[in-house]
Amino acid sequence: MPILAAPSTPAPPRLPPASPALNQQHAFHHGISLLHGWLPPTVELLAGVVLLVAVARRTRRWWLLRLPACVAVGVAAAAAAAWYVADEGLSSDPAPTELWVWIGVGAAAAAVAIVGWPGARWWRRGIAVIAIPLTLLSTGVVLNQWVGYYPTVQAAWGAVTAGPLPQQTDLSALPALRNTAVTDGRLVPVRIPGTGSGFPHRTEYVYLPPAWFAGPTPPALPVVMMIGGEFNTPADWIRSGQIMPALDGFTKANGGLAPILVFVDASGSFNNDTECVNGPRGNAAAHLTEDVPAYVEAQFGASADPARWAVVGWSMGGTCAVDLAVMHPDLVHTFVDIAGDLRPSSGTEEQTVSRLFGGDAAAWEAFDPLTVMTRHGPYHGVAGLFDDLVPGRRSGGANRRTPAPDDDSAGLGGRDEVPDSGEVGAADKLCTAGHAVGIDCTVYTTEGGHTWQFASAAFASSLPWVAARVGLPVPATG
Repeated sequence: MPILAAPSTPAPPRLPPASPALNQQHAFHHGISLLHGWLPPTVELLAGVVLLVAVARRTRRWWLLRLPACVAVGVAAAAAAAWYVADEGLSSDPAPTELWVWIGVGAAAAAVAIVGWPGARWWRRGIAVIAIPLTLLSTGVVLNQWVGYYPTVQAAWGAVTAGPLPQQTDLSALPALRNTAVTDGRLVPVRIPGTGSGFPHRTEYVYLPPAWFAGPTPPALPVVMMIGGEFNTPADWIRSGQIMPALDGFTKANGGLAPILVFVDASGSFNNDTECVNGPRGNAAAHLTEDVPAYVEAQFGASADPARWAVVGWSMGGTCAVDLAVMHPDLVHTFVDIAGDLRPSSGTEEQTVSRLFGGDAAAWEAFDPLTVMTRHGPYHGVAGLFDDLVPGRRSGGANRRTPAPDDDSAGLGGRDEVPDSGEVGAADKLCTAGHAVGIDCTVYTTEGGHTWQFASAAFASSLPWVAARVGLPVPATG
């Protein structure tokens, strides 16, 4: 099967059709919804009823002293949680009020069980204890609704039990598939050596399209590095983003041709916010620029040409995508930034320099894309696509996409009409700076929430452009 060479001159970004990408909603309807429908309110109602039974006591001392103390514990816990999230810079998109309410209710439920234990009957003690996991579960449900992390019960169960991913195949099984008629791509879990970076990462995943299996030896296919958000696992693009239907559809329409996709670990653990830099939280940048390319090229015969490498990132990963492209044009020429920030961030500028760079301001500047672009000077052959979010009532321009439907297919993040303070305007500033140094880029805006469902739709929209950029033909659209 012939593989086309990379284009000699970068093709300008072209606005992909909005409807196919933003209507990839069928991928989020397999199973019982955790985002909408009957289950989330049922869990919250049950938790509320059980907690009310636990606090329904008749003694004067309980109502005047002990219950107010439990409420105070809940209020303090909610306030502390809100302060911590803001202080750590964990989210620039404001959390829903319900999240803080349920955090407070959960802490109050624990206090009720402890304070009300002495002198209570056995059944009331049991009810008070049961209220704790139910309120915690309600907190998790609201949090999940905010970010759209698990669209269904089945997706959550698969992640918790570490169930196999769609089309997952062991590395040892690949030789038997060589030179056979593979109709669907394969996902392969890999342990990439961290010899270059020393970064302690988790299992990562590689998607091999059907074209990789054709012929006696692997063709030198292009590569797309996939980076998730701040709180993540390497499988999130597949489990939470559920991009496989869009990827399979593209590959089938393209005669089995697609890039190799590498779902990398940029954090090392679920809550280690590295922002893809080298620092006290680990040499994440070195892992992505040294370990990953060397392994993928050696193990899977991928192309080493930077014109045939791209990086796609969502949220924190979007910030990483820009940074990788402007810092390492010798490795990657194409990037897609989906709702990323202006620069790596972990709180305020002072906090970021301290947390991510150990107080080294020069190291912070070395990973600031605006500074990097200015210092680098003219780029050649580098192009990027920014897919940015806007509040629902903000007017749009020529590159405005149709909003995603407000149904049970997506989480609720960002639907408060409050723009993401770390993200708003970042795409325009970065693209303007990019144009000044020869980077061909375009900013698209979409009404929607800062959720995995938005990330999935943006990936589906950008895939044909990315494929063309890295030298592959793309299927004709009607």
